Amino acid sequence: MQFSNSRHRDTGIESSTLHRCPSCSTDPEYIAYHDTEWAVPAHDDRRLFEVLVLEGMQSGLSWITLPRKRPAFHAAFEGFDPDEVKSLLANPDIIRSRVKVEAAITNTRTMLLVQEKYGSLDPSL
Repeated sequence: MQFSNSRHRDTGIESSTLHRCPSCSTDPEYIAYHDTEWAVPAHDDRRLFEVLVLEGMQSGLSWITLPRKRPAFHAAFEGFDPDEVKSLLANPDIIRSRVKVEAAITNTRTMLLVQEKYGSLDPSL
């Protein structure tokens, strides 16, 4: 098992106290993603929307795909502002599965309805 000395985002827990999944690779980018984001509780709506979109897009692909394509997703989703979703199927830098893009758009609309009704996505999760 490998450990780093970084602090776990949002919790302040030292990474050396975390147990990594057996599938966690030695790639520094993957380790950073695993230790600071994956399965870390989130409560900010923009972050929850980002997780919803990225995890949906990642389905069936290698885990390292997410951190490597994140900058392109941020650009395509305007920093993950659900009100600013652009045309995604024409973007060669993101995952362009029609089904996944359509799901992202549907999830965006649904999230906006949840925010309108409850004020935030967080309490409904």
